[in-house]
Amino acid sequence: MSNILELNKITKNYGDSTILRQVSLDIKKGSAFGLLGPNGAGKTTLIRIINQITAPDSGQIIFNGEAFKREHIAQIGYLPEERGLYRGMKVGDQSLYLAQLKGLSRKEAIERLKYWFKKLEMKGWWDKKIDELSKGMAQKVQFISTVIHEPKLLILDEPFTGFDPINANIIKNEILELKKKNTTIIFSTHRMESIEELCDDIALINKGECILKGKLNEVKKQFKENLFEVKTKDEISKVEGFEILNKKENTYLIKGNDSSVPNQLLQLLIPQTEIISFNELLPSINDIFIRKIKEQ
Repeated sequence: MSNILELNKITKNYGDSTILRQVSLDIKKGSAFGLLGPNGAGKTTLIRIINQITAPDSGQIIFNGEAFKREHIAQIGYLPEERGLYRGMKVGDQSLYLAQLKGLSRKEAIERLKYWFKKLEMKGWWDKKIDELSKGMAQKVQFISTVIHEPKLLILDEPFTGFDPINANIIKNEILELKKKNTTIIFSTHRMESIEELCDDIALINKGECILKGKLNEVKKQFKENLFEVKTKDEISKVEGFEILNKKENTYLIKGNDSSVPNQLLQLLIPQTEIISFNELLPSINDIFIRKIKEQ
């Protein structure tokens, strides 16, 4: 899979402060990429650079195989954390205006807006004013404005803020549909469960540096603690080379050493009892996030 975006040694300074230091990332076409980091880590500055709102002091950006140019911004959709809609305008006029700013003709914009309004259950909203909408309703309007031009790269900064669980699920499903259509998505969020559910790759930024990156499942394996949850038919009392940390009925939490592999544990258990379920417990992205930040 080729990359849609390559960031090579991006550095950005503001006065005497270095906000980004030699940050390099490869973002694959059609992937969902989680951009993680605590407040003030440099994520927003990096997103602003990708959106050409500001420029790096040094480093190189490659977009879809080409050196980054002004024209590439038309292929990017950006939903910022701080939303910006004209509150006195009607929803339909606002949406039409923003769609035309993205390069769509009036006719094409109206056709696509009708499709999205129906899809996101926004019938009857066209003549409402923005300031008559709830925060979640306004979020839907801005989401449509972000995807209306069918960007190749979609950047979502805290995309679920303001949504109730039902509407958050609707937006999540729409994001997954866009990914199926080969849209590349960058998520910047503090909701680690969304990262676990949606992302293929992640990068963790802290103090302006990329301190961790890779495929999500490989990153989790990198931080595994050799913990296994095993449910057996019969009671077990000892497993050579492993430690039973906890037992609840016939479900055991078992810890191995650094060289332990799942098959070793299975081979020791099978002669003793029937295995009903067997899971290697990997750390959550939230646990890894906290651990790496504390290490710095």
